[in-house]
Amino acid sequence: MKKKTVDIITMGCSKNLVDSETLMGLFESAGYACTHDSDTPQGDIVVINTCGFIEDAKQESIDAILEFAQAKDEGRIKRLFVMGCLSQRYKGELEAEIPQVDKYYGKFDYKQLVADLCGVEPAALPSARHLTTPRHYAYVKISEGCDRHCAYCAIPIMTGRHVSRPMDDILDEVRLLVDGGTKEFQVIAQELTYYGVDFDGKQHIAELIDRMADIPGVEWIRLHYAYPTHFPYALLRVMRERPNVCKYLDIALQHISDNMLSRMRRNVTKAETYELLERIRREVPGIHIRTTLMVGFPGETEADFEELMDFTRRARFERMGAFAYSEEDGTYSAEHYADDVPPEVKERRLDALMALQQEISAEIEAAKVGSIMKVIIDRVEGDYYVGRTEFCSPEVDPEVLIPAEERRLSIGQFYDVRITGAEEFDLYGTTITE
Repeated sequence: MKKKTVDIITMGCSKNLVDSETLMGLFESAGYACTHDSDTPQGDIVVINTCGFIEDAKQESIDAILEFAQAKDEGRIKRLFVMGCLSQRYKGELEAEIPQVDKYYGKFDYKQLVADLCGVEPAALPSARHLTTPRHYAYVKISEGCDRHCAYCAIPIMTGRHVSRPMDDILDEVRLLVDGGTKEFQVIAQELTYYGVDFDGKQHIAELIDRMADIPGVEWIRLHYAYPTHFPYALLRVMRERPNVCKYLDIALQHISDNMLSRMRRNVTKAETYELLERIRREVPGIHIRTTLMVGFPGETEADFEELMDFTRRARFERMGAFAYSEEDGTYSAEHYADDVPPEVKERRLDALMALQQEISAEIEAAKVGSIMKVIIDRVEGDYYVGRTEFCSPEVDPEVLIPAEERRLSIGQFYDVRITGAEEFDLYGTTITE
């Protein structure tokens, strides 16, 4: 069995995870067993799905390749393959620097690995994914690539132009996942609001989500990675009117200063950003907005940063992540701007921004104490069942902790929970018994 077992290691984002799950499904259809992110290799073959988004992510992927290259040198594994974004962009350099890898595959040709290893064309195999998440939730990727060209971002260099999946293919996948027990769907894309523009020049994300919400068994739909420019306002009606579309939107805004937004090539202004947020909150009462902000972009002044801090105070995002700018080869900013904000200034600004958000998050979560919320149970951990509300995406958002001694709960089931306590990023609750 060891020779027929493939260990898949996934680095980076949930979009990469979907690719890994697809590859695992193909391998299993070809008669192989698969493990995912195992602490130690279970078989003779390892596939690393790499990330190339920012410097830290690239280094993490390189470290993983080196670790398994050493395992191959020591005879603990027989074959090593690399795929994904880092491999897509730096294939030649990686081949020269880490020759222990049997073959490098790019972001989009990784299915050829099945043909190379198994002698079976992927098109001849069933397309069912092997979910690595708990069965009750899954990620659904609706497109590849990105037509935006933000100054700091290397993703379009790696993934190419935006390509939407056919709508019927997406809906068929959702139905198949529902048949397997999935209830909650995280809809993901590099830029989901652009969905369908490559079909006929029109945005079709509202139609897609509306049709997805019609599928029996779909209990929660959550939207990730929207873009503020030309936001499709028809989507807000769907979010407001469809009870199984979560009042949750992940929309990366990056900054608020007009100076920074212009230099970042975001094609949106401060005034338009405030107007967008006001309209989203007005049309979808109770919505939780997740955003990502950046500090230390070239040319960011103290005034720009204070403007960002004031924006964070005023916008009161329910969920927010932030990172410091790192220069990426081939991007507009790397070619046109000097990376002129010192590392210690970036770190100070990042710490200050996250400390502010921590205060805001604590206040928002504390306001939920006493309310009754619908919660899905993900797992048991220590003395608690751990679940989430519609306002919480897996892995990145606050969780709800329910004492395990209280009553027996079922993983993947929904319960009404009274919130009894709150910390900065987690809630505590007790189930409502009928």
